[in-house]
Amino acid sequence: MNIREMHYDFKKKFNKTDSQKNRNLLVPEIDWSLNEAIDILIKLVGSPRLRNGLGFEVSQITREDLRTLVIHNAPIVPVNNIVTLPSNYRYWVRGRAIISKETCLNQEAVVIVQQYDDLFEESKFYNSSFEWREVYALFNSQGITLTTDGTFTIGNFLLTYLRKHALMHNAQDFQGGTYLHPSGVTLTGSQSCELPEHTHGLIVDIAVKLTAGEIQASDFNLKAEKLSFNQIV
Repeated sequence: MNIREMHYDFKKKFNKTDSQKNRNLLVPEIDWSLNEAIDILIKLVGSPRLRNGLGFEVSQITREDLRTLVIHNAPIVPVNNIVTLPSNYRYWVRGRAIISKETCLNQEAVVIVQQYDDLFEESKFYNSSFEWREVYALFNSQGITLTTDGTFTIGNFLLTYLRKHALMHNAQDFQGGTYLHPSGVTLTGSQSCELPEHTHGLIVDIAVKLTAGEIQASDFNLKAEKLSFNQIV
């Protein structure tokens, strides 16, 4: 569905099939709900907080859900072994480091994210290793810090990640064809959903539930039950 079709589907499911001139929910309000729904879906599939069986690459279905947001092997040059994350970065998928030691140059090593309470940096047996092609890493406010055992250097970093979804909107159908988003950005034209087609109906369902809950619609429980069938909430 394009953005106009998602708006139509939203109003139909929300039982607000008024004319385009006299609708109860404005275009910016529907846009907000749809973007919030996308954010929820990405969180649940991309990096679920709860062990609910969902999660990116848990099954082929979830792989398909977010495949359009995957950036594969984006090259980043670390500075002092610190990787600055891209501005559109959202969730980590995997990392590879290009490492060199003496005359053995440009070998690819897997990057393994560690916890701060692990003692890998102090351990002689559990540390980054050129021979094992393993580089341990920590996330922090600067991005990703890569560690070595002091015997090899890191020349490049290849990051596979889920990027942020573009701000979806239907400004073309609002008064004057534009509106000011709460973030301060002036929106014009339109931006449709970037996720695969099979997720669009589900995104609308989530948006309808969110809006119904906010205005305390009488059929809120029915809409919530529909989402439970889809194993979303």
